Amino acid sequence: MKLKLFTHQDNQYLSLGRPHYFELLHVLVDRNLKVRYRGSFLGVYWSLLNPLIMTGLYTTIFGATFAEYYDNSIVNYILAALTGLIVINFFSASTSQALSSIVGNGQLLNKICLPVSVFPISIIMANVFQFMMGSFPLLAIVTLIKSHSLFNTIVVLLPFTALVLFVIGISLLVSSLYVFFRDLPYFYELVVFVLWISSPVFYPAEIVSPRIKPFLSINPLSRIIESIRQITLSGSTPDFSLIGAALLSGLFFAGLGWFYFRSTRSHFMDLL
Repeated sequence: MKLKLFTHQDNQYLSLGRPHYFELLHVLVDRNLKVRYRGSFLGVYWSLLNPLIMTGLYTTIFGATFAEYYDNSIVNYILAALTGLIVINFFSASTSQALSSIVGNGQLLNKICLPVSVFPISIIMANVFQFMMGSFPLLAIVTLIKSHSLFNTIVVLLPFTALVLFVIGISLLVSSLYVFFRDLPYFYELVVFVLWISSPVFYPAEIVSPRIKPFLSINPLSRIIESIRQITLSGSTPDFSLIGAALLSGLFFAGLGWFYFRSTRSHFMDLL
């Protein structure tokens, strides 16, 4: 399969195959990271600063109350809150940045016909790299200490894969919608807040009322957070039913986002 690269200025067609798509993706990811951390002292490790500070805040306020749900251990609560914050921060940052990626590159797309999906995907891949360099080593160390299992340390990548699939789906959806609805960022802030408050980020899932819990279980982030916590903190064998549910949910939203993106892509150029 070939993609066509068309330059309006000289009316020349160039061939852009799949290998070149990944080359372009690599260039955009590299550019994104360089722009983001140019002149930065800590670089990718700044991504850990927000969850660490918020974990300290939540521990100060809720630690003594919620520690009983984590074997009466403040340390376990700290690790649980940090895990939840890492997940929700990755989702929020990736999707919010991807939301404006197509419109933000509208001038470039009006000059050169490029695969539009490369822009939101490059944002996500930059954040995946940031996660692997910053947050994952911390999660891996915690998992190894708590579970004493190298297998658990490797398996923790499966719910993260589910998170990436979910983020890809939502990013493709919101970046497409933003082409048509320029007020979307204001509404999306509310959506992110609802997903954050309905996920067991700083509170244990056990305290949620049985009447409300079925509604909260619809939130894919809840399964992902609970799966990562189960692998990281429990010290037991990974719950593959929980991992499978997270992966299926991620695949569903990735497919949904890609379907909407494909169905609306032909109308983008009229509005960019």
